[in-house]
Order: sequence, then structure tokens, then C-alpha cells
Amino acid sequence: MNVIKSRVFLNAVYLFVVQGVTYLVPLITLPYLVRVLGAQSYGVLSFSLAIIQYFILLTDYGFNLSATQKISVICGDINKISNVFWSVTCCKILLMIISAILVYTVTKVFDVMNGHELVIFSCFGLVLGNILFPVWFFQGKEQMGLSSISNIISKLLAIPLIFLLVNNPNDAWIAAIITSFTSISGGLISLTIIYHKKWVHWVGIRDLKIIQEFKDGWHLFISTAAISMYTTSIVVVLGIFSGPISVGYFTAADRIRQAVQGLITPITQACYPRINYLYRTSPEKGFELVRKLLYFQGGITLTLSIILMMFASVIVKILFGNGFERSDSVLTIMAFCPFIVGISNVLGIQILVALGYKKVFSKILLCSGGLCLILIGPSTYLYSENGAALSVLITEVFVTIAMLIVVLAKKVPIFKRENLNNEV
Repeated sequence: MNVIKSRVFLNAVYLFVVQGVTYLVPLITLPYLVRVLGAQSYGVLSFSLAIIQYFILLTDYGFNLSATQKISVICGDINKISNVFWSVTCCKILLMIISAILVYTVTKVFDVMNGHELVIFSCFGLVLGNILFPVWFFQGKEQMGLSSISNIISKLLAIPLIFLLVNNPNDAWIAAIITSFTSISGGLISLTIIYHKKWVHWVGIRDLKIIQEFKDGWHLFISTAAISMYTTSIVVVLGIFSGPISVGYFTAADRIRQAVQGLITPITQACYPRINYLYRTSPEKGFELVRKLLYFQGGITLTLSIILMMFASVIVKILFGNGFERSDSVLTIMAFCPFIVGISNVLGIQILVALGYKKVFSKILLCSGGLCLILIGPSTYLYSENGAALSVLITEVFVTIAMLIVVLAKKVPIFKRENLNNEV
């Protein structure tokens, strides 16, 4: 058990380092980009990145959870691991081809894209980078230390490139190219690590289980698609109703919120494969770990949310300077999202998904996505970026309450020890 704990702890540390760099780089470059590009061009860049996020979502499908779960269970069988690796990779390549066709079509059909094509196309490299970097594979093998190296190197590359090459409001496409380049670089480094470690061997295409992987990831894909409705779609709809300037104010505040919220990601990513393993080998220890995670994560995120709410205007002023006062209220509205998401992550991913309640999980997020779509139009039309922030908050509250109701209905022993014969 000590070995297990140490491995989870080390993976959490590695993920914290990666997550720290992931959010440190934007915090270093974001103030510079905002000042150099201005609200208009920065809004165009954010709008383009939001469009591309749809296709990153499509190529992710549901593999980040379904494939991770498989790898964690079959970690000692190189033949099965290799089959999963190449099957998922082929699935992602097929989805990328579809994505490329859709991106081209979207830029030609919708007037709102006019003038933004170069920036959008420059962002598409993120889709390729996402495919090349199999985070799900490293998570499943609980070898996040090695993937951290490639991730950190690629992220740090962006800092000098942005300061050297992005110099005026017309350079939004250059910022997009840099983002794509660093993503692809990280993916290539990670694949090199997998090759040298000989973790997988070649599997003929006839032996791959491509259709099975699509089936296994379907419900999780629907879930993540629903999540995208109240994350990515908010930026897109805001851009349509209020224009790129409002997008700039909203995304500036949202980046801060996501940076704080992202602090819990290393913990949840490190615990997920271990919790899956324990549910199958020692359920009592699995539920014990989940309880500890819920209390620890809840306490940390509650503290961070309170700090974010109290010092929202100061944080915005320090990071973005004058001219972004409208981001103050946006950040204040979303301040408690880290706490709400911290709780829903444990309830949803670590409990419902890990215990096999993927359909229920999907339904909750589909309903939340529908709720967000109902809210986002009128709220952004009436209150612009503040309306968008309010839509995010309401939707996240709905998700957490719905998941809590399901967990309690399933009698999962999350708050106290119970006889496992009466559970789940």
C-alpha cells in the first residue's frame, strides 16, 4: 500500500509541475498578449481557439477516460496495451481528418468567420498536437513523470517565441502558430519516449479494435461534448452576440478562473487510475481514497474561491493593467466555480464514471449542456460578458447538485463507512 501511495503521490507531483507550467506560461504571456494585441485582436485569437476546441473535443472523443481506464487495468500485458494504443491512435487520426474538412467548411459558410480564417487555420495545429500527445496512455501507466518532461519543454518554448515574434495587433495569427507549434513539439517528444521505453509494439491494422474503442468511448464523448456546450460554446455565442471585444474581457477573466481551477487537475488525474484499480481489487480502500479526495479537494478549492472573489479587481489590475476593468465583474461572478467544479469532479469522474455509471453521467452533462444553451443566448444578449459568466456559474451548480443526487440515490458510501454489501 505504501508503494501505491508513493506512486500516486509522485504522479500528483509530476502533474502539479506540468499544471503549474501550463498555467504559468499563460500568466507570463497573457498580460503581454492582451496589451500588444488589444481587446479586439485578443478577442479574435480567443474566438479562434474556441472554435478549434470543438475539434480537439472531437478527436479526444472519450478516450482520455475510457482508454486510461483500460490501460490501468491491463498495465502488465504489452500485447493488449499495444492494441489499445494503436486502436485509439487510429480513431483519433480518422477524427482529425473529419475535423480538417469541417474547419474548412465552417470558415467558408459562416459570415462571422470572415477575416478570421488565417488565425483559425493557424490554431488547427493544436488538433494534431493533441493526437500526438497520448496523455491518456501515460496516465493509465501512471508514468506522468516522463510525459511531464515533454509537456514542460513544449510549454516553455512558447514564452520566448511570443515575446520575440508577437509585436502588434496584426500578429494574432503568429500567436496561434506558436501555440500550435509548441503543442506538436510536445507530442513528438512524448512519442519518442514511448518508442525508446518500448512500451508498445506495432500491431497490424487488421488486428486493431477501432470500432470497439469508438463504442467504449461513446458515452464519455457525449459527456465531454455536453461540457463543451457550456465552456467553448459560451465564447462562440458571446462572440456572435457581443463581438470580439466582449470575448476579450470574458476570456481574460476566464483564464484566471481556469488557472485556479486547474490546480486540482493534477490531483484528480493522479488519483483516477488508482481509484479504478482499487474499486476492482479493494473497494473499501477505493471509497476511502475518494472520501479523502473529496474533503481535501473541497477544502482547497473553497479557500481559493474565497480569495478569488475578494481580490478579483486587484488580480485583474495586476495582470492586465488599465482598460480591462470590465473583467472584474466577470471574475467575481465566476469566483466560486473552482469550488463547485472541485466537488463535481469527484462525484462525476471519480465515482460515477469509475463505478461504471457512464450513461447517467452522460445524461447529467447533456441536460446541463441543454440548460446552458437555453441560458447563454439571452444572457449574453442582455448582459454581454457578465451574462456569459452567470451562465457558467448556474450550469456548474446544476451539474454538481445533479451528480450529488445520483450518488446519494446509488447509496455510494462517500460520506461515511458502510457495509459494502448494501452499496452501489
